[in-house]
Amino acid sequence: MTATLGRIKDLTTALAPRLTEIYHHLHSFPELSGQERQTAAYVAGVLSSCGLGVREAVGKTGLLAELPSRPAEARLLAIRADMDALPIQEATALAYASRIDGVMHACGHDVHTTVALGAAMVLASLGEELPGRVRFLFQPAEETAQGAGWMIADGAMVGVDAILAFHMWPALTAGQIGVRYGALTAAADDLEIWIQGESGHGARPHEAVDAIWIAAQVITTLQQAISRTQNPLRPIVLTIGKVTGGRAPNVIADQVRLQGTVRSLHPASHEALPGWIEGIVAQLCQTYGASYQFHYRRGVPSVFNDASLTQLLESAGREAWGSERVEVLAEPSLGAEDFALYLSHAPGAMARLGTGYPDRPNAPLHHPKFAVAEPAITTGVVTLAYAAWKYFQP
Repeated sequence: MTATLGRIKDLTTALAPRLTEIYHHLHSFPELSGQERQTAAYVAGVLSSCGLGVREAVGKTGLLAELPSRPAEARLLAIRADMDALPIQEATALAYASRIDGVMHACGHDVHTTVALGAAMVLASLGEELPGRVRFLFQPAEETAQGAGWMIADGAMVGVDAILAFHMWPALTAGQIGVRYGALTAAADDLEIWIQGESGHGARPHEAVDAIWIAAQVITTLQQAISRTQNPLRPIVLTIGKVTGGRAPNVIADQVRLQGTVRSLHPASHEALPGWIEGIVAQLCQTYGASYQFHYRRGVPSVFNDASLTQLLESAGREAWGSERVEVLAEPSLGAEDFALYLSHAPGAMARLGTGYPDRPNAPLHHPKFAVAEPAITTGVVTLAYAAWKYFQP
């Protein structure tokens, strides 16, 4: 163990009660995407008390902070944390459970924020031992995939040479870290299809064009076609999550609206998907006498981790905690992360931070009973702070 790593561990241990207090506060008072005003004000107060320069109202409800008195010509490392919560009613029965009805930190962004704050406190305490510049990005609206774009538009990535982040992962036990080289998450796009038929009496379907039946054909054909026309080594997940249509039980529907999400990992597949999906919709509608409107919105690309920065996080974790607590993940996730947008401005890497309890079942992300085993916070702070220090070493 290096002397600096030992000091980082000691500083984190001393900060542990304060970090627990911060985490409990953030968890108790969650805010939805784009509404993180109180969260941002609280975070700004913590950062200012540690001597960091804070710029508020970045990316609408986000903020930036930098360590003071660093050479302007030094390399600049960014550390990103997201702050928003989800519209979920918490069902954990924790003493510090959400006090906001219908809103919950069910994706661990409260822990992301706590870990980044802890790393900021530790790195500020290192003083001249840290020769480079570190910028902390506290981002809103990750859950709606908007916040990273807002932050970038407000200059959050200007001058940044590299960027790091963690994301919670309940499949790993608290104290573990997961790293993945290459693709970590999928590209995620939004899909909307309007099927326009012709209304009629429920007893005389041959005189109408049944939009509900055609919509069912579209949904079924898309799922079947993925398995038979797309390369199975290039995963695609198409989910229609909302179907709206119909006027009465005995009236054939003239219009149906389909809304969904499309996830993919391979760039070529991602590029071809809109045309492929619309082709199937067009053919079915033509066959059965309907018309359609097709709207496909590109969301966020895949998080593709930089190899050298992934190795930096891996080595920091192994040195800090031992190889048995660091896992190289064999598979990506088909979840999405707007952290990917930062990677078009600088190389970066996101690692998984284990949050699972070792002795009981763990609810998945976005679940009303999702809970974090709190030793994850210390693991995250030490690893992130030490990785930042290592980044600036010759």
